[in-house]
Amino acid sequence: MADLPFQDRADFDRAERGFVAALTPAIVEAADGTVVWDGDAYDFLNGDCPPSAHPSLWRQAQLCAKQGLYEVTEGIYQVRGLDLSNMTLVEGERGVIVIDPLISTECAAAALRLYRDHRGDRPVTGLIYTHSHVDHFGGARGVTDGAGIPVMAPAHFMEHTVSENVHAGTAMNRRALYMYGQLLPRSPEGQLGCGLGMGTSSGTVSLIPPTLDITRTGQEETVDGVRIVFQLTPGTEAPAEMNFLFPDRRALCMAENATHNLHNVLTLRGALVRDTRVWARYLDEAITLFADQADVAFASHHWPTWGRNDIVTFLSQQRDLYAYLHDQTVRLLNRGLTGAEIAETMQLPPALEQAWHTHGYYGSVSHNVKAIYQRYLGWFDGNPAHLWEHPPVEQARRYVECLGGTSSVVALAERYVREGDLRFAATLLNHAVFADEKDSAARRLLAQVYTRMGHGAENATWRNFYLTGAAELAGPPSAGTTTTTSPDMLQALTVEQVFGSLAIRVSGPEAWNERFAIDWHITDLDERHRTTMSNGALIHQRTPSGDGADLTLRLSRQRLLDLFSGDGGDGADGIDHDGDLTVLRRLTAVLEKPEPDFAIVTP
Repeated sequence: MADLPFQDRADFDRAERGFVAALTPAIVEAADGTVVWDGDAYDFLNGDCPPSAHPSLWRQAQLCAKQGLYEVTEGIYQVRGLDLSNMTLVEGERGVIVIDPLISTECAAAALRLYRDHRGDRPVTGLIYTHSHVDHFGGARGVTDGAGIPVMAPAHFMEHTVSENVHAGTAMNRRALYMYGQLLPRSPEGQLGCGLGMGTSSGTVSLIPPTLDITRTGQEETVDGVRIVFQLTPGTEAPAEMNFLFPDRRALCMAENATHNLHNVLTLRGALVRDTRVWARYLDEAITLFADQADVAFASHHWPTWGRNDIVTFLSQQRDLYAYLHDQTVRLLNRGLTGAEIAETMQLPPALEQAWHTHGYYGSVSHNVKAIYQRYLGWFDGNPAHLWEHPPVEQARRYVECLGGTSSVVALAERYVREGDLRFAATLLNHAVFADEKDSAARRLLAQVYTRMGHGAENATWRNFYLTGAAELAGPPSAGTTTTTSPDMLQALTVEQVFGSLAIRVSGPEAWNERFAIDWHITDLDERHRTTMSNGALIHQRTPSGDGADLTLRLSRQRLLDLFSGDGGDGADGIDHDGDLTVLRRLTAVLEKPEPDFAIVTP
């Protein structure tokens, strides 16, 4: 850390360049007065770095905390620091094109008001989603209802948006509470942001479906007189993502493919493992396609980079970062090293280590290397001892028994704490807590260890995980403040996805002996589907042939959504049907509700 170039203040100059005005106070409220965003809570970052924070992370937090309206280049503005992401506004002939309208409608509306206060009351004439993560579309209805304007997104945007946020959304939201430190105090001892931004807003999530898909690199569209040339980058930071150039403004949008940190290859909240190999290739392609046509590169997070040479340097180093992690991980796994072993040995080249934007404030070398290993070889490291291990509680009880009981484990952990080996102390204490979650001494010491590990972390998401874990050891799990299964998200489900979401809610053991088939005629779409319960699995068929259903239901798509979302009123009452209606009750009887606040640091 002593070798890091803290004297280099160029990022502070870039982050302040083009400043127009801040939102004062930097507080956004919902209609009922609930605060959904509080940027002023980070005013403490104006001070010097305290002992409770890694100096490199403190620096990143100071940069990310800068908020307000900024001019990127003539006719292009960004609102930063009013949510996790940036909202970019591109002025056209009649109005303004909005890129990535934040997470919440309330924050997006506040960002648009700030822009209009200083640039005039221009109508929104286009909407662009750079990719399929909620911080890039959730606030859409805060800036427009979408009527009469193009809404652009990369191909397969809706498919990936819905599958990520609905199918595994409950587990992801629970883990996101840890990752973003949503319930931690904003303080030198608590949450310092998440490296990619300061945090996530807690307002209303919306979704306006795209009306124009970007399906190929080189596709050019003109919106409100503004020419845009697109580069598709699927499988990079998101499964559906795109970069694009405004050739007449000489401005390049890099979406979330090149930001001022090492990004996640596998985000700690959970997602599909990203492909670092194609990520690096698309960054190289962006340099080839656009570098000679751009004077500024901006992204959906952080601050822009100006000047062709600096743009090429920035994108080249980001490219080399992901290529190096990919190639070296694969090289070492082919020598027989496991993911954990590779993570311990991996070091970045000195030139990359000296570049601030390659540091692991959001992703980390450690967990990214393990993700690359997972992408190629999966969870199993090949050692038979790891093929059929006991689950955490049973394993912990046996370890604690072998070590002489909980008090002995705590005493051993205290020794490792004194010696500075917090990592192994955490392992020992985790076993103690999982063997006996009511042991107050083990919980208290583990919370202290997690706090120290959090305060020493350069990575913001690691810090938030450690500190949230420490907080939950002192009390029950806390409910999250944001849900991505909003009405708009549910409305975006296809009928196939509705039945897919039902299938993952079936309690298999309770349904082992159930055998039935239901035909569904979705009247407004004139679609026919069949669901068959077989050996605890709900099997879906599109356009079934022949008879054989125990029940046939004729209903609208909305009625189908209402039936399984809790808004179905009296259940099947009033639905036109043939056959045995009790079959529907047999289906709903074996459906579980997801558990939104399951335990993480305790059994």
